[in-house]
Amino acid sequence: MSDTSESYWWQRDDLKYQAGKLNFAGHDVDGLAKMHGTPSFFYSAERLTANVQRLHAALQKAGLKNRYRILFAMKANRFPPLLTLLKLTGLVGIDACSPNEVEQAISCGFRPQDISFTNTSLSRNDYERLHQFEGISMNCDSLTCIRKWGAMGGGGNIGLRINPSIGLGRADNAKLQYAGEETTKFGIYREQFIEAIELAKSYGLKVTKIHFHTGCGYLTPQLDHWENIIQTCMWFVDQVADTVQVVNVGGGLGVPHVANDSPLDLDKWASVLVSNFKHRNISIEIEPGDYLVKDSGILLLKVNTVEVKRDKTFVGVDAGFNIALEPAVYGLPFQPVPGVERDGEKVTVTIAGHINEALDIFYRDVELSPLEDEDVLVLINAGAYSTSMASNHCMRGEFKEFLLY
Repeated sequence: MSDTSESYWWQRDDLKYQAGKLNFAGHDVDGLAKMHGTPSFFYSAERLTANVQRLHAALQKAGLKNRYRILFAMKANRFPPLLTLLKLTGLVGIDACSPNEVEQAISCGFRPQDISFTNTSLSRNDYERLHQFEGISMNCDSLTCIRKWGAMGGGGNIGLRINPSIGLGRADNAKLQYAGEETTKFGIYREQFIEAIELAKSYGLKVTKIHFHTGCGYLTPQLDHWENIIQTCMWFVDQVADTVQVVNVGGGLGVPHVANDSPLDLDKWASVLVSNFKHRNISIEIEPGDYLVKDSGILLLKVNTVEVKRDKTFVGVDAGFNIALEPAVYGLPFQPVPGVERDGEKVTVTIAGHINEALDIFYRDVELSPLEDEDVLVLINAGAYSTSMASNHCMRGEFKEFLLY
């Protein structure tokens, strides 16, 4: 067992080797695996709370004080103990995108007034269920949505989700963009916006919010482009200047995934908001998912095989891409970290899952300390868009979840 003092890019106070064993949130992960089995997701309550507090601190330091609201993008992770923890902090509301998510949030203590709802392609049953949640903030994504929500009767306030035809994502990853040159299903485009306003008026609906979410995973190098998106979206805000009270700038704040990523400069990020909203009497909503929960979670796996095939060494593990989709679907890597760091020269390996699909690869050609059959392997940054997107493909959808205090 190694006592190496080597420093890794992902290392922090609550995620590091101690006497050769990986420690997460004050727990030896090898011990966690022996106690609870694999595959298992573990979330750090302390890290999650710290992420929320850090975001608040940056916004307050920038001078926004009471002019903002943070809404957790629940599609990132809907584990009830995690949602309950967020409710108990009193620091966040919920961004929901289905009636079931709304009910799950309410079951964990959130009120309808704490919830902002945004989605597309809603059914009649969706509208009927949503209409029962008095006080929910409804963001209409299309002319059809305005028409169907208006037909429910009663008028009231709504938000309009708009599409500025500009998107961004981590490292220009097009798979993470909701808007751009290619026409997408999301939001109301500029060409239809005036019609949308008039349609809302015809149903007695007042447009009090403009909502846009254009991409995911952005870091400091993308902030200039993000500011350009905000400035482009101000045209929509100006069209409803007499009624608008809130601008929801979406989420998308990213975390480091590889060694050459640096953490998002929150002060610079907050300064972008201040520079664009300081002279407007408008509140701001932010909908982070990744930033709050991604690096709060890890996935514990067990090594099933270590085998050389031609010029590659494959390490096979006891879970597949169906319970942690981001590497396969979005090209977002989950850094693998051995639970126990062995002495010896590092080996270049490819981490493969146990699903009978070619895309079931977690990480290609990564240098790790030697791994053996039955070893514990950890995937970090697994706290978001893993269990919430999981399937039972090949009937291998089993996993466990735990919140660590």
